Amino acid sequence: MTNIVVLIKQVPDTWSERKLSDGDFTLDRDAADAVLDEINERAVEAALLIKEKEEAEGGAGKVVVLTLGPERAGEAIRKALSMGADEAVHVLDDRVAGSDMVQTAWVLAHAIGQVEPPADLVITGNQATDGTGGTVPAIIAQNLGVPQLTHMRDFTVEGGTITGLRETDEGQQTLEASLPAVVSVHENINEPRFPSFKGIMAAKKKEVRTLTLDDIGVLAEDVGLANANSKVSS
Repeated sequence: MTNIVVLIKQVPDTWSERKLSDGDFTLDRDAADAVLDEINERAVEAALLIKEKEEAEGGAGKVVVLTLGPERAGEAIRKALSMGADEAVHVLDDRVAGSDMVQTAWVLAHAIGQVEPPADLVITGNQATDGTGGTVPAIIAQNLGVPQLTHMRDFTVEGGTITGLRETDEGQQTLEASLPAVVSVHENINEPRFPSFKGIMAAKKKEVRTLTLDDIGVLAEDVGLANANSKVSS
């Protein structure tokens, strides 16, 4: 069985007007409609396909979705749970606001360490639509001390080994690594399922665990806008 953590993110809808906040020039998330990032839907779908395959073979893995964001991000959590994820972890702490990608990955790595049973596989999108940095998955893998497989177009998990096809603008590569590992998925990996009415109702009863920086052992002085190494100046 494979215990999977899927990192998800609520982002401004690409059809909404997006702008920066006055003063600190961070993204004004309250100014636009918010949705679960589409690439994260594909990450959830990839996890569910692994779980369903293993269940058909007599296994019993778990899919946990994890997000870092404001209270409003709970909407994205419910979407992922309604797709079929088993439970969720929400890192909710105002002190994280304005963190850069390095800080964000630091927080997420610590939060992943709080998931029980421990994650065999962490699945993420290749990059978020509200930032397109694309470095967070690799930094998380570095923080966790596990292999990273990025931009995966397809992959399988068998006997503690993950094998798949990486696709970038430069071409394709076949990659293989032992679990635990971090995988970021390509936009063409799958077509995510639509939540069913049964799934939507079931999501209301699924556990959502809320954690703060104190809960995961991250110091406030290591994160946040004031301590970020990269900032938007104008």
